[in-house]
Amino acid sequence: MDTQSTAPSTGSGQVLVPHDDWYGVIDLVTQSVDSPHSKRAYSRALLDFLEWYERNGRPGFSKAVVNAYREEMLRAGKSHSSINQALSAIRKLATEAADNGLVPPTLAYGVERVKGVKQEGVRAGNWLTQSEAEKLINTPIYRWRREEIPAMKAVRDQAVLAALVGTGLRRAEAAALTWEQIQQRDGRWAIIDMAGKRGRVRSVGVPPWVKVALDRWAAASGVYDGCIFRALNKDGGLAGKVRTKGGGRTDGNLTPQAIYNIVAEHALAAGYINRNGEPTIAAHDLRRTAAALALKGGADLRQIQQMLGHASITTTERYLEPMRSLQVTAGDFIQIELAATTRG
Repeated sequence: MDTQSTAPSTGSGQVLVPHDDWYGVIDLVTQSVDSPHSKRAYSRALLDFLEWYERNGRPGFSKAVVNAYREEMLRAGKSHSSINQALSAIRKLATEAADNGLVPPTLAYGVERVKGVKQEGVRAGNWLTQSEAEKLINTPIYRWRREEIPAMKAVRDQAVLAALVGTGLRRAEAAALTWEQIQQRDGRWAIIDMAGKRGRVRSVGVPPWVKVALDRWAAASGVYDGCIFRALNKDGGLAGKVRTKGGGRTDGNLTPQAIYNIVAEHALAAGYINRNGEPTIAAHDLRRTAAALALKGGADLRQIQQMLGHASITTTERYLEPMRSLQVTAGDFIQIELAATTRG
């Protein structure tokens, strides 16, 4: 398709976003980034923007229009991080549109200069205490004992949750983890040469209890090579090739989305739920939990940085800041004696 021919001009010389192929425009952006997570996030953000753009009569792709969308997101109460992520995707859209002749470079430059929303402080996020994490990790086994899920699913899901909490893996990293990467080094088990975000390679120690959970899964599934975490049929048997939401197929291994769903499923079953019936713990919160438990257990910053795969120690410090600030707070030094509520 010649996208240039589908981009009609406005009277002011602006070029509109192509009308008859939204997905073609989004593809310009998602193909320019490497991270699967960034591809998903940018795709969602641009779909939301283009729906708003269409709803408002296709006013022309300009800095003023993008600023209006920014204000719309603020009025809708979206978090500052969500707004900034959306603006980042739209700026990327402007760059790619200009590079592909869909908008004039001067117009794209204006859109690229749209300011993000200032974000004060660091959001605390969610993380579990040791007892809460233990409860979540064991929930699949409890559910199997109540005959709610098949034994194979219980053992696999426990291993998934154990790996996320015990090694701080991202869900995409857990989905790609292979048995060949689980090796012994200096008398202990570790994940060797795991490629993480932006292709950074690291090795991560595997706690003994995580290795026990993985070994139970291997014994139950009979699979000792290739991807560790495999898809299951409804009856609990190993699945073959699995069709994904995106229309692709995998060789029976779990996708990052499937791991997200496993965490949500057992978080609900464990009672980590809000008033709307939604889980309050997501897959990334288990990564945050790994950092929190390591910090409380005495790990130093460099060890936690290595586990999480952060490029900079500063990123790790920002990641841990909410947890550290709540361990001992200023209020703990204020001592007030309250009068008793009973007479005598």
